[in-house]
Amino acid sequence: MSVTDMNAFESDNRQGPAALVLSGGGARAAYQIGVLRAISEILPNRHSTPFPIICGTSAGALNAAALATCADSFGRGVDKLQDVWSNFSSAQVYRTDWPRVLGSAIRWLSNLAFGLFNKNVPVSLLDNAPLAQLLREVVDLKQLPHMIDNGYLHALCITACSYSRGDSVNFYQGASQLTDWHRARRRGRRTLLSHEHLMASSAIPLIFPAVDVAGEYYGDGALRQLAPISPALHLGASRILVIGAGTGTGSAAKSPVMSYPSLAQIIGHIMSSSFIDSLEMDLERMHRINHTVSILPTDLLATTPLKPVKYMVISPQLDKLEVLAARYAHTLPASIQLFVRGSGMFKKSGSNLLSYLIFEAPFTKALIDLGYTEAKEREVELRAFLQTDMAMDSSGPSSSTVLNFRRPPQP
Repeated sequence: MSVTDMNAFESDNRQGPAALVLSGGGARAAYQIGVLRAISEILPNRHSTPFPIICGTSAGALNAAALATCADSFGRGVDKLQDVWSNFSSAQVYRTDWPRVLGSAIRWLSNLAFGLFNKNVPVSLLDNAPLAQLLREVVDLKQLPHMIDNGYLHALCITACSYSRGDSVNFYQGASQLTDWHRARRRGRRTLLSHEHLMASSAIPLIFPAVDVAGEYYGDGALRQLAPISPALHLGASRILVIGAGTGTGSAAKSPVMSYPSLAQIIGHIMSSSFIDSLEMDLERMHRINHTVSILPTDLLATTPLKPVKYMVISPQLDKLEVLAARYAHTLPASIQLFVRGSGMFKKSGSNLLSYLIFEAPFTKALIDLGYTEAKEREVELRAFLQTDMAMDSSGPSSSTVLNFRRPPQP
């Protein structure tokens, strides 16, 4: 997008706050911390968050909540997240001791084959009780009303999938003028956010247990999330920064192997379809809508409910993620390595899945460094997007554009 394009929408951008959209991606969410660190350095004199609207899904929901509870001090929120992700271990996410891993696996297989266990007892491959404890220590959700009432935060939105209704639910806590919405297979619901919402948003099917929220069971927010950007727009955003979980095709597509795909390769594709494909399709669809609106006559533009929204995307290349995952595969706990070795995860074709699961400090630090480096390389674009003094390169970024979305009616 050129300088002319950005200036054309400058007046519109003042009509609403900026939003930060953090996608899911398991351990890949460490990349988001590097990007956020770079932004905090680009805005060294800013205390409050530059993103009054923060939306997160799955692992991105955990980062979103931590930032929102520190909305009065953006740097402090980034510091807190960097401290967590730089010292991460799998044991902080799920139990890795041999008895627990083997016990969970046996119970899961027995329940699947024979239905031996109580149906009301959650059954999953891994026990993520340590993650619940970590969230209680790191994310103080009691701070949200203070951040909202004092104008630091407009809204925090956490997405989860309802197993009973089969739709995507955007749970939000925010300013009083915000209203619920309902679209096909997705809805926005005002609530007092809790750690259960965060656990639900990150409950990967079969891997982690579903979570009971107010009498209804929910799973990972990336499931059935057809329009990942829409919650930010319903909440009033006019500019959106998206930090994704990956882009590109990865090494497997560059050198395809004609042998039968391994279990890890198949599961990796399923994970990518949830965490990456919906976001890319949403952006592509909105880009086409933008082009359509851009050629409408002026008299029709005045009557259309479509409204321009500037956005920028920063996301790691899949082949870089796969290289890092292969390099740090050995850091996984021995119990997990033995458990998944037969799936083909440690082969080249399984590195895509591997990159979602390595919650170990060497890998997460490498992702933080990658996010920081790639964000600093685009500092000029970020400054322009964040409306700082530096002008944007006239050539414009390939991954930044202007989108048009249907706005919800004003309350």
